[in-house]
Parts: sequence; C-alpha cells; structure tokens
Amino acid sequence: MLLTIGLILIVLWLLGFIFLPVLGWSIHILLVAAITMILIRIIKGK
Repeated sequence: MLLTIGLILIVLWLLGFIFLPVLGWSIHILLVAAITMILIRIIKGK
C-alpha cells in the first residue's frame, strides 16, 4: 500500500516538474514524502 502511494507521488512529482515548473517546490514536498514512506517500508522489511 505504501509502495503504491509512494510510486503515485513520484509520478505526480515528475509530471509537475515537467509541466508545472512554477509549482515545482510544492511538488518536491510530495517527493520527499514518497521517498520517506518507501524508506520506512524497506526498513520495516515488509
């Protein structure tokens, strides 16, 4: 579940970075959240 959410956030970040550079800073917050969730999942070993 967390992996799916993380992947969706990464895809949204890429789309926002390419098509909406003005909003890039807010999209980067989503990227950080996605990476954090993926790392937590990897650390927990699930």
